[in-house]
Amino acid sequence: MKSMNNEIRNISPVDECQLIDLPKIEDPRGNLTYIEGMNHIPFEIKRTYLIYEVPGGATRGAHANKNLEEFFIALSGSFDMIIDDGRTKHKYHMNRSYFGLFVPRMQWRHLENFSTNTVCMILASDHYCQDDYIRDYQEYLSRRKLK
Repeated sequence: MKSMNNEIRNISPVDECQLIDLPKIEDPRGNLTYIEGMNHIPFEIKRTYLIYEVPGGATRGAHANKNLEEFFIALSGSFDMIIDDGRTKHKYHMNRSYFGLFVPRMQWRHLENFSTNTVCMILASDHYCQDDYIRDYQEYLSRRKLK
């Protein structure tokens, strides 16, 4: 039987989230950035989705995923990402299209402070599955054995 400390260690701590610089090819005609799964980010890309037209003061996210890994990029505008592992919180200001935030599984996240006309692109390690989402913070803490 695993001890509680081993179970927690097997779930990524918030420190395993990483800001990743993406290739930036500068050109007087306009810059180019590209992303390759299993090269620039540590998973194969199986789904891509966008968050946009967020009303002033609104937040997005407020959940964790049991198995899904994601990579967040501010394609335009800016927003703040709060990542929480139940013990520690980190705030990332996302405002450049040539870097993104890798978020491993079992990280509570919410997005806030969207500037006007922000477009956030998320690359995901798997197809959408409602059962993979934890939307209640107390349940999240319980699953992490932190309640």
